Amino acid sequence: MDYLDQLEAEAIAILREVAGQFEKPALLFSGGKDSITLVRLAEKAFRPGKFPFPLVHIDTGHNFPETISFRDHLVQSIGEKLIIGLVQDSIDSGKAVEQKGKNASRNALQTVTLLETIEKYGFDACIGGARRDEEKARAKERIFSVRDEFGQWDPKRQRPELWNTFNGKIHKGENVRIFPISNWTELDVWNYIKRENIALPSIYFAHQREVVFRNGQYMAAADALQIDATDEVSTRMVRFRTVGDMTCTAAVESEKTDIDDIILEISQSKISERGARMDDKVSEAAMEDRKKGGYF
Repeated sequence: MDYLDQLEAEAIAILREVAGQFEKPALLFSGGKDSITLVRLAEKAFRPGKFPFPLVHIDTGHNFPETISFRDHLVQSIGEKLIIGLVQDSIDSGKAVEQKGKNASRNALQTVTLLETIEKYGFDACIGGARRDEEKARAKERIFSVRDEFGQWDPKRQRPELWNTFNGKIHKGENVRIFPISNWTELDVWNYIKRENIALPSIYFAHQREVVFRNGQYMAAADALQIDATDEVSTRMVRFRTVGDMTCTAAVESEKTDIDDIILEISQSKISERGARMDDKVSEAAMEDRKKGGYF
């Protein structure tokens, strides 16, 4: 086997462990390349049968339209169940408070909606597409990452995972986050996408787009961004390396429209994939603080 075969085999084995160890798992689906890759891996793990879990999307209401369209098309094509948790519902119920100001974002509010969705459907395990190379707090995670009854993550309570033995035993109310592609890198994902000929939302490829230069990054010009007279909107050739809420996900200038060129561009980049996420720059421990509160 080549290295992609080995990564694939490990991820498939983890997905089957989830099906065997948990009663009500779910696959967290953002419409991004990593969760799309998880869907392909789930197909290889469980076809011709149905997935032993639904897809769950936590929708901020400020997602890229291309991502939502792709999500709906993919779910229809694979014939699996999709559950959507709306951040707007959490705001309307008073359980989440919308941020104010020019740099307001709903990204952090996803945590509230995610925890509500987990409680509503009784999920005991949530599969996610996080990778250890994304961000330093991600590197502290185990593949089976236990969260307490409040959805909180404690890096000091991580379980050992020796010889690929995964411990899914939890107490009532606890939840486990599962990361089958934790050992993959961004380049591994792109090389796998190329090998498997996996379709992606168009925003991953270079395109003309109206953008606003804010906080040193190019943000998609959208109503959710609260554009005012002081903002300068321009049209540039850009693409997105990561997909999230439009208010915190920046584009990179690029001419790359071909997957081979994108792979080469990433291999030469000196900026991490998460370098385009504004929410990671709030503080040195921004991601870790969100994870301790129940974030993905």
